[in-house]
Amino acid sequence: MKEILKKNREEDELKAQLLNSGKLPQHVAIIMDGNGRWAKARGLSRLKGHEEGINSVRAIVEACGELGIKVLTLYTFSKENWKRPKNEITGLWRLLIQTVTREVPELNKNNVRLKVIGILEDLPMSAREGVKYAVNELANNTGLIVNLALSYSSRLEILHAVRQIAQLVARGEIQPHDIDEQMIHQHLYTADLPDPDLLIRTSGENRISNFLLWQIAYSELYVTEILWPDFRKKEFYQAIGAYQHRERRYGMVTEQLIVAE
Repeated sequence: MKEILKKNREEDELKAQLLNSGKLPQHVAIIMDGNGRWAKARGLSRLKGHEEGINSVRAIVEACGELGIKVLTLYTFSKENWKRPKNEITGLWRLLIQTVTREVPELNKNNVRLKVIGILEDLPMSAREGVKYAVNELANNTGLIVNLALSYSSRLEILHAVRQIAQLVARGEIQPHDIDEQMIHQHLYTADLPDPDLLIRTSGENRISNFLLWQIAYSELYVTEILWPDFRKKEFYQAIGAYQHRERRYGMVTEQLIVAE
């Protein structure tokens, strides 16, 4: 009990410091990595690691709501993840359906809206229906947006946008010189969302893994050795704290930022 109270007190202190600073990201994206390694280290099945990772998702969603962060994008299942063993994939989708449907009442109570990006046609019918149900149930909420990337590939997202724009050119609706960054942004899956201010990757891997390649052009990157199932509020607050100490220059120099303020 003392350990729990100490942990809660540390989390509250960190949260208060972050809120007092005022420099909070609008959009946080997370590559949730390390479930399999967490399970292997404990002699458990990989699916047990994914199950424990759900508890981390729950904690981080709650932390984002408490901090007033507007968007949380979670790299839930990549296009490349289809290469994994069939029994793991089947278990993952079953876990997703169970979790999403179970969490709807709590998410609704906390005014959370759900969004999904990726190639949803790849999903099993039961998973598609489960996700669709949750999205519809939470559609009228106005608080934190939890954005799940499912069967997601950033390269395919950009390819999809390019093809849509090419069709506009072919129909004579626009000219090639009309194409700019804003037009490309408008044809991405995340067209209605701000770009991530902070990208977190757990488990210590130093790569992007085909995630939001266009959107993270100026995102701050935070990599931690902590495996996803061990990444909870305290660790999330530490990542936000690191972000607050960054200087985001967008190609300018410090003196220009000071003048702009």
